[in-house]
Amino acid sequence: MILLNLSGTVSKFRSYSFLDDELNVVLIFIKALDRCRLFLIISKIHKKSSKRIPLPPGPSPWPIVGSIPELYQKKPIFRWILGLMKEMNTEIACFRFGDVHVIPVTCPEIAREFLKKQDAMFISRPITMATKYASRGFLSTIFSPSGDQWKKMKRVLVSEVINPFRVRWLLGKRTEEADNLVRYVYNQCISGVNVNIRVATRQYTGNAIRKMLFNKRYFGDGRNDGGPGVEEEEYMDAVFTVLSLVNTFCVSDYLPFLRRFDLNGHEKIMKEAIRIVNKYHDPIIDERIREWREGKKNEVEDLLDALISVKDSNGKPLLSTEEIKGQVADLVYASVDNPSNAIEWALAEMINQPEMLQKATEEINQVVGKERLVQESDIMQLNYVKACAREAFRLHPILPFNVPHVSIVDTTVAGYFIPKGSHVLLSRSGLGRNPKVWVDPLKFNPERHLKDPSVKVILDEKDLRFISFSTGRRGCIGVELGSVMTSMLLARLLQGFSWEVPHGESMIKLNESRTDLFLAQPLIAHAKPRLPEHVYPAHKNNY
Repeated sequence: MILLNLSGTVSKFRSYSFLDDELNVVLIFIKALDRCRLFLIISKIHKKSSKRIPLPPGPSPWPIVGSIPELYQKKPIFRWILGLMKEMNTEIACFRFGDVHVIPVTCPEIAREFLKKQDAMFISRPITMATKYASRGFLSTIFSPSGDQWKKMKRVLVSEVINPFRVRWLLGKRTEEADNLVRYVYNQCISGVNVNIRVATRQYTGNAIRKMLFNKRYFGDGRNDGGPGVEEEEYMDAVFTVLSLVNTFCVSDYLPFLRRFDLNGHEKIMKEAIRIVNKYHDPIIDERIREWREGKKNEVEDLLDALISVKDSNGKPLLSTEEIKGQVADLVYASVDNPSNAIEWALAEMINQPEMLQKATEEINQVVGKERLVQESDIMQLNYVKACAREAFRLHPILPFNVPHVSIVDTTVAGYFIPKGSHVLLSRSGLGRNPKVWVDPLKFNPERHLKDPSVKVILDEKDLRFISFSTGRRGCIGVELGSVMTSMLLARLLQGFSWEVPHGESMIKLNESRTDLFLAQPLIAHAKPRLPEHVYPAHKNNY
Protein backbone atom coordinates (compact mmCIF):
# COMPACT_ATOMS: atom_id res chain seq x y z
CA MET A 1 0.00 0.00 0.00
CA ILE A 2 2.13 3.41 -0.73
CA LEU A 3 2.83 7.01 -1.73
CA LEU A 4 -0.45 8.63 -2.75
CA ASN A 5 -1.63 12.18 -2.40
CA LEU A 6 -4.00 12.50 0.55
CA SER A 7 -7.13 10.52 -0.29
CA GLY A 8 -10.54 12.11 -0.05
CA THR A 9 -11.80 9.03 1.78
CA VAL A 10 -12.85 10.84 4.92
CA SER A 11 -14.34 14.26 4.29
CA LYS A 12 -14.24 15.52 7.86
CA PHE A 13 -10.45 15.38 7.87
CA ARG A 14 -10.29 17.85 4.98
CA SER A 15 -11.09 20.83 7.18
CA TYR A 16 -7.49 21.54 8.15
CA SER A 17 -5.80 24.39 6.22
CA PHE A 18 -2.60 23.76 4.25
CA LEU A 19 0.27 26.16 4.73
CA ASP A 20 0.97 26.99 1.07
CA ASP A 21 2.63 30.36 1.78
CA GLU A 22 5.41 28.86 3.90
CA LEU A 23 6.32 26.34 1.20
CA ASN A 24 6.38 29.04 -1.48
CA VAL A 25 8.77 31.09 0.65
CA VAL A 26 11.04 28.08 1.06
CA LEU A 27 11.00 27.33 -2.67
CA ILE A 28 11.73 30.95 -3.58
CA PHE A 29 14.65 30.92 -1.13
CA ILE A 30 16.02 27.73 -2.65
CA LYS A 31 15.75 29.05 -6.18
CA ALA A 32 17.52 32.25 -5.16
CA LEU A 33 20.66 30.48 -3.91
CA ASP A 34 23.94 31.59 -5.45
CA ARG A 35 23.98 30.16 -9.01
CA CYS A 36 27.76 29.91 -9.15
CA ARG A 37 27.91 27.75 -6.04
CA LEU A 38 25.19 25.52 -7.42
CA PHE A 39 27.03 25.22 -10.72
CA LEU A 40 30.15 24.01 -8.93
CA ILE A 41 28.13 21.45 -6.95
CA ILE A 42 26.40 20.19 -10.09
CA SER A 43 29.69 19.94 -11.97
CA LYS A 44 31.27 17.96 -9.16
CA ILE A 45 28.31 15.58 -8.93
CA HIS A 46 28.25 15.14 -12.71
CA LYS A 47 31.97 14.43 -12.87
CA LYS A 48 31.66 11.81 -10.15
CA SER A 49 28.53 10.17 -11.57
CA SER A 50 29.89 10.03 -15.12
CA LYS A 51 32.38 7.37 -14.04
CA ARG A 52 29.74 4.88 -12.96
CA ILE A 53 26.70 3.06 -14.27
CA PRO A 54 23.89 5.54 -15.01
CA LEU A 55 20.80 5.99 -12.91
CA PRO A 56 17.46 5.06 -14.47
CA PRO A 57 16.03 7.81 -16.71
CA GLY A 58 14.00 10.57 -15.17
CA PRO A 59 13.26 14.28 -15.14
CA SER A 60 16.10 16.75 -14.68
CA PRO A 61 16.06 17.63 -10.97
CA TRP A 62 16.54 21.02 -9.39
CA PRO A 63 19.86 21.45 -7.57
CA ILE A 64 19.74 20.28 -3.96
CA VAL A 65 15.93 19.84 -3.75
CA GLY A 66 15.52 17.62 -6.81
CA SER A 67 11.89 17.39 -7.95
CA ILE A 68 10.41 18.77 -4.72
CA PRO A 69 8.74 21.69 -6.59
CA GLU A 70 6.97 19.17 -8.85
CA LEU A 71 6.09 17.06 -5.81
CA TYR A 72 4.19 20.03 -4.47
CA GLN A 73 2.69 21.24 -7.74
CA LYS A 74 1.87 18.05 -9.71
CA LYS A 75 -1.08 16.57 -7.86
CA PRO A 76 -1.83 13.76 -7.56
CA ILE A 77 1.86 12.98 -7.76
CA PHE A 78 1.44 9.31 -8.71
CA ARG A 79 -0.38 10.28 -11.92
CA TRP A 80 2.44 12.69 -12.81
CA ILE A 81 5.08 10.01 -12.19
CA LEU A 82 3.33 7.32 -14.23
CA GLY A 83 2.36 9.78 -16.96
CA LEU A 84 5.94 10.97 -17.31
CA MET A 85 7.21 7.39 -17.47
CA LYS A 86 4.75 6.71 -20.28
CA GLU A 87 5.92 9.83 -22.15
CA MET A 88 9.54 8.71 -21.71
CA ASN A 89 8.64 5.16 -22.81
CA THR A 90 10.44 3.64 -19.84
CA GLU A 91 9.43 0.93 -17.38
CA ILE A 92 11.92 2.04 -14.73
CA ALA A 93 12.66 5.63 -13.79
CA CYS A 94 14.41 7.75 -11.18
CA PHE A 95 12.91 10.77 -9.47
CA ARG A 96 15.07 12.62 -6.94
CA PHE A 97 13.25 14.26 -4.02
CA GLY A 98 15.76 16.06 -1.83
CA ASP A 99 18.62 13.56 -1.62
CA VAL A 100 16.34 10.50 -1.96
CA HIS A 101 16.18 8.57 -5.23
CA VAL A 102 12.67 7.24 -5.85
CA ILE A 103 12.64 4.37 -8.37
CA PRO A 104 9.18 3.47 -9.81
CA VAL A 105 8.89 0.23 -11.81
CA THR A 106 6.13 -0.94 -14.19
CA CYS A 107 7.84 -4.01 -15.72
CA PRO A 108 7.31 -7.47 -14.14
CA GLU A 109 10.75 -8.69 -15.19
CA ILE A 110 12.48 -5.76 -13.51
CA ALA A 111 10.17 -6.08 -10.50
CA ARG A 112 11.23 -9.71 -10.10
CA GLU A 113 14.87 -8.65 -10.17
CA PHE A 114 14.19 -6.29 -7.29
CA LEU A 115 12.02 -8.55 -5.13
CA LYS A 116 13.26 -12.02 -6.05
CA LYS A 117 16.80 -11.99 -7.39
CA GLN A 118 18.02 -9.14 -5.14
CA ASP A 119 15.32 -9.15 -2.47
CA ALA A 120 17.86 -9.07 0.37
CA MET A 121 19.22 -5.78 -0.95
CA PHE A 122 15.82 -4.07 -0.73
CA ILE A 123 14.63 -5.24 2.66
CA SER A 124 14.26 -1.95 4.51
CA ARG A 125 11.53 0.71 4.72
CA PRO A 126 11.66 4.51 4.63
CA ILE A 127 11.30 6.54 7.80
CA THR A 128 8.39 8.95 7.38
CA MET A 129 6.21 11.03 9.64
CA ALA A 130 3.06 9.04 8.92
CA THR A 131 4.60 5.57 9.23
CA LYS A 132 6.23 6.53 12.51
CA TYR A 133 2.85 7.45 13.98
CA ALA A 134 1.09 4.42 12.48
CA SER A 135 3.65 1.98 13.91
CA ARG A 136 4.06 3.63 17.34
CA GLY A 137 7.64 4.52 16.56
CA PHE A 138 8.40 1.57 14.26
CA LEU A 139 7.58 -1.14 16.80
CA SER A 140 5.51 -3.31 14.42
CA THR A 141 6.19 -5.09 11.12
CA ILE A 142 4.80 -3.37 8.03
CA PHE A 143 6.54 0.00 8.17
CA SER A 144 9.60 -0.72 10.32
CA PRO A 145 13.07 -0.41 8.76
CA SER A 146 15.11 -3.60 8.63
CA GLY A 147 16.77 -4.49 11.91
CA ASP A 148 16.32 -6.44 15.13
CA GLN A 149 12.89 -4.98 15.95
CA TRP A 150 11.42 -5.91 12.58
CA LYS A 151 12.94 -9.41 12.77
CA LYS A 152 11.55 -9.92 16.26
CA MET A 153 8.02 -8.88 15.36
CA LYS A 154 8.03 -10.88 12.13
CA ARG A 155 9.08 -14.02 14.05
CA VAL A 156 6.20 -13.51 16.46
CA LEU A 157 3.69 -13.07 13.62
CA VAL A 158 4.87 -16.10 11.69
CA SER A 159 5.16 -18.43 14.67
CA GLU A 160 2.26 -17.33 16.87
CA VAL A 161 -0.24 -15.16 15.03
CA ILE A 162 -0.64 -15.45 11.25
CA ASN A 163 0.15 -19.08 10.48
CA PRO A 164 -1.93 -21.90 8.93
CA PHE A 165 -3.01 -23.16 12.34
CA ARG A 166 -4.28 -19.75 13.44
CA VAL A 167 -6.07 -19.18 10.12
CA ARG A 168 -7.97 -22.47 10.56
CA TRP A 169 -8.52 -21.80 14.27
CA LEU A 170 -10.17 -18.44 13.48
CA LEU A 171 -12.56 -19.91 10.91
CA GLY A 172 -15.59 -19.70 13.19
CA LYS A 173 -15.08 -15.99 13.84
CA ARG A 174 -14.75 -15.22 10.13
CA THR A 175 -17.86 -17.28 9.36
CA GLU A 176 -19.86 -15.29 11.94
CA GLU A 177 -18.92 -12.09 10.10
CA ALA A 178 -19.72 -13.58 6.69
CA ASP A 179 -23.14 -14.49 8.12
CA ASN A 180 -23.53 -10.98 9.49
CA LEU A 181 -22.68 -9.54 6.06
CA VAL A 182 -25.51 -11.57 4.48
CA ARG A 183 -27.88 -10.58 7.30
CA TYR A 184 -27.04 -6.90 6.87
CA VAL A 185 -27.55 -6.88 3.08
CA TYR A 186 -30.73 -8.98 3.43
CA ASN A 187 -32.15 -6.42 5.86
CA GLN A 188 -31.37 -3.67 3.35
CA CYS A 189 -33.26 -5.63 0.71
CA ILE A 190 -36.42 -6.15 2.73
CA SER A 191 -36.31 -2.49 3.75
CA GLY A 192 -36.51 -1.56 0.09
CA VAL A 193 -33.33 0.52 0.00
CA ASN A 194 -30.37 0.28 -2.35
CA VAL A 195 -27.20 -1.17 -0.87
CA ASN A 196 -24.06 0.91 -0.36
CA ILE A 197 -21.49 -1.74 -1.31
CA ARG A 198 -18.57 0.29 0.02
CA VAL A 199 -20.16 0.39 3.47
CA ALA A 200 -21.01 -3.32 3.31
CA THR A 201 -17.56 -4.50 2.19
CA ARG A 202 -15.67 -2.30 4.63
CA GLN A 203 -18.04 -3.32 7.39
CA TYR A 204 -17.26 -6.97 6.65
CA THR A 205 -13.46 -6.55 6.61
CA GLY A 206 -13.55 -4.36 9.71
CA ASN A 207 -15.82 -6.77 11.56
CA ALA A 208 -13.74 -9.78 10.57
CA ILE A 209 -10.43 -8.40 11.82
CA ARG A 210 -12.03 -7.00 15.00
CA LYS A 211 -13.58 -10.39 15.71
CA MET A 212 -10.26 -12.15 15.16
CA LEU A 213 -8.33 -9.60 17.23
CA PHE A 214 -10.71 -8.64 20.02
CA ASN A 215 -13.43 -11.32 19.81
CA LYS A 216 -16.02 -8.58 19.28
CA ARG A 217 -17.76 -7.00 16.32
CA TYR A 218 -18.82 -3.67 17.82
CA PHE A 219 -17.04 -1.11 19.96
CA GLY A 220 -20.43 0.19 21.07
CA ASP A 221 -24.01 -1.08 20.83
CA GLY A 222 -23.95 -1.63 17.07
CA ARG A 223 -27.13 -1.87 15.01
CA ASN A 224 -29.91 -4.42 15.01
CA ASP A 225 -29.70 -4.87 11.23
CA GLY A 226 -26.03 -5.93 11.44
CA GLY A 227 -24.70 -2.63 10.13
CA PRO A 228 -22.02 -0.42 11.64
CA GLY A 229 -22.79 1.69 14.69
CA VAL A 230 -21.61 5.25 15.15
CA GLU A 231 -18.43 4.01 16.85
CA GLU A 232 -17.53 1.72 13.95
CA GLU A 233 -18.19 4.48 11.43
CA GLU A 234 -15.87 6.88 13.27
CA TYR A 235 -13.27 4.14 13.70
CA MET A 236 -13.24 3.04 10.05
CA ASP A 237 -13.09 6.66 8.86
CA ALA A 238 -9.99 7.13 11.00
CA VAL A 239 -8.41 3.84 9.83
CA PHE A 240 -8.83 4.76 6.17
CA THR A 241 -7.44 8.24 6.88
CA VAL A 242 -4.33 6.66 8.41
CA LEU A 243 -4.00 4.41 5.37
CA SER A 244 -4.30 7.37 2.99
CA LEU A 245 -1.57 9.25 4.85
CA VAL A 246 0.95 6.42 5.06
CA ASN A 247 0.51 6.19 1.28
CA THR A 248 1.24 9.87 0.68
CA PHE A 249 4.12 11.79 -0.84
CA CYS A 250 4.93 14.33 1.88
CA VAL A 251 7.43 17.15 1.27
CA SER A 252 8.89 17.04 4.79
CA ASP A 253 9.73 13.34 4.46
CA TYR A 254 12.35 14.35 1.90
CA LEU A 255 13.28 17.73 3.45
CA PRO A 256 13.01 17.01 7.21
CA PHE A 257 13.86 20.58 8.23
CA LEU A 258 10.44 21.58 6.87
CA ARG A 259 8.49 19.25 9.12
CA ARG A 260 7.83 21.89 11.76
CA PHE A 261 5.79 23.85 9.20
CA ASP A 262 3.49 20.84 8.48
CA LEU A 263 3.22 22.25 4.95
CA ASN A 264 0.69 19.72 3.67
CA GLY A 265 -1.27 19.65 6.93
CA HIS A 266 -0.66 15.91 7.09
CA GLU A 267 0.77 15.68 10.60
CA LYS A 268 -2.20 17.38 12.22
CA ILE A 269 -4.61 15.08 10.38
CA MET A 270 -2.54 12.00 11.21
CA LYS A 271 -2.43 12.79 14.91
CA GLU A 272 -6.21 13.11 15.05
CA ALA A 273 -6.81 9.90 13.11
CA ILE A 274 -4.35 7.95 15.29
CA ARG A 275 -5.99 9.40 18.39
CA ILE A 276 -9.34 7.97 17.29
CA VAL A 277 -7.89 4.54 16.48
CA ASN A 278 -6.10 4.42 19.83
CA LYS A 279 -9.26 5.55 21.62
CA TYR A 280 -10.91 2.29 20.61
CA HIS A 281 -7.91 -0.04 20.75
CA ASP A 282 -6.05 0.97 23.90
CA PRO A 283 -8.72 0.33 26.59
CA ILE A 284 -9.36 -3.17 25.24
CA ILE A 285 -5.65 -4.00 25.06
CA ASP A 286 -4.85 -2.51 28.49
CA GLU A 287 -7.69 -4.41 30.14
CA ARG A 288 -6.75 -7.69 28.47
CA ILE A 289 -3.09 -7.37 29.51
CA ARG A 290 -4.21 -6.70 33.07
CA GLU A 291 -6.38 -9.85 33.04
CA TRP A 292 -3.48 -11.99 31.88
CA ARG A 293 -1.07 -10.51 34.41
CA GLU A 294 -3.53 -11.01 37.28
CA GLY A 295 -4.25 -14.58 36.25
CA LYS A 296 -7.90 -13.86 35.43
CA LYS A 297 -7.26 -15.05 31.91
CA ASN A 298 -5.01 -17.91 30.81
CA GLU A 299 -6.57 -19.23 27.61
CA VAL A 300 -5.94 -17.88 24.11
CA GLU A 301 -9.25 -16.95 22.46
CA ASP A 302 -8.21 -14.44 19.82
CA LEU A 303 -5.16 -12.83 18.21
CA LEU A 304 -4.79 -10.28 20.98
CA ASP A 305 -4.46 -13.13 23.47
CA ALA A 306 -1.90 -14.75 21.17
CA LEU A 307 0.25 -11.60 21.18
CA ILE A 308 -0.01 -11.14 24.94
CA SER A 309 0.78 -14.77 25.75
CA VAL A 310 4.04 -15.00 23.77
CA LYS A 311 6.91 -15.67 26.19
CA ASP A 312 10.67 -15.22 25.96
CA SER A 313 13.23 -17.88 26.91
CA ASN A 314 12.81 -16.98 30.58
CA GLY A 315 9.05 -17.39 30.56
CA LYS A 316 8.44 -13.64 30.68
CA PRO A 317 6.13 -11.74 28.27
CA LEU A 318 8.10 -11.20 25.07
CA LEU A 319 6.21 -8.13 23.87
CA SER A 320 5.79 -4.82 25.64
CA THR A 321 2.42 -3.10 25.82
CA GLU A 322 3.48 -0.63 23.14
CA GLU A 323 4.65 -3.43 20.84
CA ILE A 324 1.32 -5.20 21.23
CA LYS A 325 -0.60 -2.02 20.49
CA GLY A 326 1.54 -1.27 17.46
CA GLN A 327 1.14 -4.78 16.06
CA VAL A 328 -2.62 -4.83 16.64
CA ALA A 329 -2.94 -1.62 14.62
CA ASP A 330 -0.71 -3.11 11.92
CA LEU A 331 -3.02 -6.10 11.56
CA VAL A 332 -6.02 -3.81 11.18
CA TYR A 333 -4.32 -1.62 8.56
CA ALA A 334 -3.25 -4.70 6.59
CA SER A 335 -6.73 -6.26 6.56
CA VAL A 336 -9.44 -3.73 5.80
CA ASP A 337 -8.73 -1.95 2.52
CA ASN A 338 -7.46 -4.43 -0.07
CA PRO A 339 -10.35 -6.99 -0.01
CA SER A 340 -13.06 -4.34 0.32
CA ASN A 341 -11.75 -2.26 -2.59
CA ALA A 342 -11.27 -5.27 -4.89
CA ILE A 343 -14.79 -6.59 -4.31
CA GLU A 344 -16.46 -3.19 -4.68
CA TRP A 345 -14.77 -2.85 -8.08
CA ALA A 346 -15.45 -6.48 -9.06
CA LEU A 347 -19.16 -6.16 -8.34
CA ALA A 348 -19.36 -2.84 -10.17
CA GLU A 349 -17.76 -4.38 -13.27
CA MET A 350 -19.95 -7.50 -13.07
CA ILE A 351 -23.21 -5.58 -12.72
CA ASN A 352 -22.36 -3.83 -15.99
CA GLN A 353 -21.76 -7.25 -17.59
CA PRO A 354 -24.71 -9.39 -16.34
CA GLU A 355 -23.39 -12.49 -18.12
CA MET A 356 -20.54 -12.51 -15.59
CA LEU A 357 -22.97 -12.39 -12.69
CA GLN A 358 -24.88 -15.26 -14.21
CA LYS A 359 -21.78 -17.38 -14.78
CA ALA A 360 -20.55 -16.78 -11.21
CA THR A 361 -23.90 -17.63 -9.61
CA GLU A 362 -24.26 -20.73 -11.77
CA GLU A 363 -20.87 -21.91 -10.54
CA ILE A 364 -21.92 -21.32 -6.92
CA ASN A 365 -25.22 -23.11 -7.53
CA GLN A 366 -23.38 -26.10 -8.94
CA VAL A 367 -20.81 -26.31 -6.13
CA VAL A 368 -22.91 -25.21 -3.15
CA GLY A 369 -26.58 -25.21 -4.15
CA LYS A 370 -29.25 -22.93 -2.71
CA GLU A 371 -30.00 -24.68 0.57
CA ARG A 372 -26.92 -23.52 2.46
CA LEU A 373 -24.54 -20.59 2.43
CA VAL A 374 -21.16 -20.87 0.77
CA GLN A 375 -18.33 -21.74 3.20
CA GLU A 376 -14.57 -21.30 3.06
CA SER A 377 -14.24 -25.02 2.32
CA ASP A 378 -16.09 -24.41 -0.97
CA ILE A 379 -13.71 -21.72 -2.22
CA MET A 380 -11.22 -24.18 -3.72
CA GLN A 381 -13.86 -25.18 -6.30
CA LEU A 382 -15.08 -21.66 -7.14
CA ASN A 383 -12.59 -20.93 -9.89
CA TYR A 384 -14.67 -18.38 -11.77
CA VAL A 385 -15.55 -16.43 -8.61
CA LYS A 386 -11.86 -16.29 -7.70
CA ALA A 387 -10.96 -15.27 -11.25
CA CYS A 388 -13.31 -12.28 -10.88
CA ALA A 389 -11.59 -11.27 -7.65
CA ARG A 390 -8.15 -11.81 -9.19
CA GLU A 391 -9.07 -9.66 -12.18
CA ALA A 392 -10.20 -6.89 -9.82
CA PHE A 393 -6.81 -6.99 -8.07
CA ARG A 394 -5.10 -6.74 -11.48
CA LEU A 395 -7.14 -3.93 -13.00
CA HIS A 396 -8.21 -2.05 -9.87
CA PRO A 397 -5.43 -2.24 -7.26
CA ILE A 398 -5.90 -0.55 -3.93
CA LEU A 399 -2.88 1.72 -4.47
CA PRO A 400 -0.75 2.98 -7.36
CA PHE A 401 2.44 1.73 -5.65
CA ASN A 402 3.39 -0.88 -3.10
CA VAL A 403 4.99 -0.04 0.23
CA PRO A 404 8.50 1.25 -0.66
CA HIS A 405 11.47 -1.08 -0.46
CA VAL A 406 14.63 0.76 0.59
CA SER A 407 18.00 -0.41 -0.74
CA ILE A 408 20.54 -1.13 2.00
CA VAL A 409 23.56 -1.12 -0.38
CA ASP A 410 24.54 0.29 -3.75
CA THR A 411 23.59 -2.18 -6.47
CA THR A 412 22.73 -2.55 -10.14
CA VAL A 413 19.32 -3.59 -11.49
CA ALA A 414 18.32 -3.86 -15.16
CA GLY A 415 21.62 -2.23 -16.10
CA TYR A 416 21.02 0.84 -13.94
CA PHE A 417 22.75 2.05 -10.80
CA ILE A 418 20.48 1.97 -7.73
CA PRO A 419 22.11 3.95 -4.89
CA LYS A 420 21.93 2.89 -1.26
CA GLY A 421 18.85 4.44 0.37
CA SER A 422 16.77 4.48 -2.82
CA HIS A 423 13.01 3.99 -2.44
CA VAL A 424 11.86 1.33 -4.90
CA LEU A 425 8.17 1.52 -5.81
CA LEU A 426 6.54 -1.28 -7.77
CA SER A 427 3.62 0.28 -9.59
CA ARG A 428 0.53 -1.82 -8.90
CA SER A 429 -1.41 -0.10 -11.65
CA GLY A 430 1.60 -0.05 -13.99
CA LEU A 431 2.22 -3.78 -13.62
CA GLY A 432 -1.42 -4.83 -13.80
CA ARG A 433 -2.21 -2.62 -16.79
CA ASN A 434 1.05 -3.15 -18.70
CA PRO A 435 0.08 -3.64 -22.39
CA LYS A 436 3.25 -5.67 -22.98
CA VAL A 437 2.01 -8.24 -20.48
CA TRP A 438 -1.77 -8.14 -20.73
CA VAL A 439 -3.97 -8.26 -23.83
CA ASP A 440 -6.55 -5.47 -23.76
CA PRO A 441 -5.32 -4.49 -20.27
CA LEU A 442 -8.08 -1.99 -19.45
CA LYS A 443 -10.86 -4.54 -20.00
CA PHE A 444 -12.27 -6.44 -17.01
CA ASN A 445 -11.96 -10.02 -18.24
CA PRO A 446 -11.88 -12.83 -15.63
CA GLU A 447 -11.47 -15.41 -18.43
CA ARG A 448 -7.83 -14.39 -18.83
CA HIS A 449 -7.12 -16.22 -15.55
CA LEU A 450 -8.88 -19.45 -16.61
CA LYS A 451 -6.89 -20.61 -19.62
CA ASP A 452 -5.88 -23.88 -17.97
CA PRO A 453 -8.98 -25.55 -16.44
CA SER A 454 -6.80 -28.04 -14.56
CA VAL A 455 -5.15 -25.28 -12.51
CA LYS A 456 -6.93 -23.90 -9.45
CA VAL A 457 -7.11 -20.12 -9.45
CA ILE A 458 -5.29 -18.35 -6.62
CA LEU A 459 -5.40 -14.66 -5.80
CA ASP A 460 -1.68 -14.29 -5.25
CA GLU A 461 0.54 -13.49 -8.26
CA LYS A 462 4.01 -14.98 -7.80
CA ASP A 463 5.50 -13.54 -11.00
CA LEU A 464 4.61 -9.91 -10.16
CA ARG A 465 2.54 -9.41 -13.32
CA PHE A 466 0.29 -7.57 -10.91
CA ILE A 467 0.25 -7.21 -7.11
CA SER A 468 -2.61 -8.53 -5.05
CA PHE A 469 -0.54 -9.15 -1.93
CA SER A 470 3.05 -7.98 -1.58
CA THR A 471 5.84 -10.53 -1.96
CA GLY A 472 9.44 -11.15 -0.92
CA ARG A 473 11.04 -10.88 2.51
CA ARG A 474 8.83 -7.88 3.25
CA GLY A 475 5.84 -9.52 1.62
CA CYS A 476 2.39 -9.99 3.09
CA ILE A 477 2.47 -12.66 5.79
CA GLY A 478 -1.30 -13.04 5.67
CA VAL A 479 -1.75 -14.03 2.01
CA GLU A 480 -3.86 -17.06 2.94
CA LEU A 481 -6.03 -15.05 5.30
CA GLY A 482 -6.43 -12.17 2.84
CA SER A 483 -7.33 -14.59 0.05
CA VAL A 484 -10.08 -16.38 1.98
CA MET A 485 -11.54 -13.09 3.26
CA THR A 486 -11.65 -11.67 -0.27
CA SER A 487 -13.11 -14.80 -1.83
CA MET A 488 -15.75 -15.25 0.87
CA LEU A 489 -16.79 -11.61 0.62
CA LEU A 490 -17.46 -11.89 -3.10
CA ALA A 491 -18.95 -15.39 -2.96
CA ARG A 492 -21.44 -14.48 -0.22
CA LEU A 493 -22.58 -11.33 -2.05
CA LEU A 494 -23.02 -13.23 -5.31
CA GLN A 495 -24.73 -16.27 -3.80
CA GLY A 496 -27.12 -14.42 -1.56
CA PHE A 497 -28.37 -11.71 -3.88
CA SER A 498 -29.23 -10.72 -7.42
CA TRP A 499 -27.57 -7.42 -8.30
CA GLU A 500 -28.54 -4.71 -10.74
CA VAL A 501 -28.19 -0.98 -11.25
CA PRO A 502 -30.49 1.23 -9.15
CA HIS A 503 -33.89 1.93 -10.68
CA GLY A 504 -33.76 4.75 -13.19
CA GLU A 505 -30.10 4.21 -14.09
CA SER A 506 -28.69 2.35 -17.09
CA MET A 507 -25.28 1.27 -15.80
CA ILE A 508 -22.74 1.70 -13.02
CA LYS A 509 -20.27 4.53 -13.61
CA LEU A 510 -16.77 3.08 -13.46
CA ASN A 511 -14.93 6.35 -13.01
CA GLU A 512 -11.73 6.18 -11.01
CA SER A 513 -11.20 8.85 -8.36
CA ARG A 514 -8.78 11.56 -9.44
CA THR A 515 -6.80 11.45 -6.20
CA ASP A 516 -6.62 7.67 -5.70
CA LEU A 517 -7.71 4.38 -7.28
CA PHE A 518 -11.06 3.94 -5.52
CA LEU A 519 -14.31 4.24 -7.44
CA ALA A 520 -14.98 7.95 -7.70
CA GLN A 521 -18.34 7.40 -5.98
CA PRO A 522 -19.23 4.52 -3.64
CA LEU A 523 -21.01 1.70 -5.47
CA ILE A 524 -24.77 1.86 -4.86
CA ALA A 525 -26.69 -1.13 -6.22
CA HIS A 526 -30.12 -2.71 -6.05
CA ALA A 527 -30.21 -6.18 -4.49
CA LYS A 528 -32.86 -8.89 -4.30
CA PRO A 529 -32.62 -12.12 -2.25
CA ARG A 530 -32.06 -15.17 -4.47
CA LEU A 531 -32.11 -17.95 -1.83
CA PRO A 532 -34.98 -19.46 0.17
CA GLU A 533 -35.84 -17.29 3.15
CA HIS A 534 -34.80 -19.92 5.73
CA VAL A 535 -31.19 -19.91 4.44
CA TYR A 536 -30.58 -16.31 5.49
CA PRO A 537 -29.12 -15.94 9.01
CA ALA A 538 -31.70 -14.92 11.59
CA HIS A 539 -31.17 -11.89 13.79
CA LYS A 540 -28.71 -12.54 16.61
CA ASN A 541 -27.57 -10.53 19.57
CA ASN A 542 -24.72 -8.08 18.99
CA TYR A 543 -21.21 -9.30 19.68
